[in-house]
Amino acid sequence: MRKAKPKKRVILPDPVFNDQKVSKFVNHLMYDGKKNTSYEIFYNALKTVETKLPAEEKSALEVWKKALDNVTPQLEVKSRRIGGATFQVPTEIRPDRKESISMKNLIAFARKRGGKSMADKLAAEILDAYNEQGGAFKRKEDMHRMAEANRAFAHFRF
Repeated sequence: MRKAKPKKRVILPDPVFNDQKVSKFVNHLMYDGKKNTSYEIFYNALKTVETKLPAEEKSALEVWKKALDNVTPQLEVKSRRIGGATFQVPTEIRPDRKESISMKNLIAFARKRGGKSMADKLAAEILDAYNEQGGAFKRKEDMHRMAEANRAFAHFRF
């Protein structure tokens, strides 16, 4: 779009926790418009997290939010072509994109896991992210490592 910025769509909060972040996460989790199934998977995953962390004083929702924060990248590299050479230029990520990337990574690595149901796999990935391990956390660390390695090209920022 050249002229107008597209309007941000309003996302309604979820029915149980009344939280917009949960709705966004469920929308990323959803396949073929089956939102009820996605909500079911998400809430079951949170119940599983609660049972696996009984001594924790935080609620399952707080654990999930902390896990999301742990897998949220601050920097990424973008390819920039300058004088026939392509450089990986480290750039900061917009806040809405940070959130989206972290949710997508958490879901993608949960899907890749071996496990019985998607709720179990998601719960395991949330617990790993909460404890700063697992695939999604490793992905964030790799993104930061790439940005750090290419810090010399930061002056090519656009």
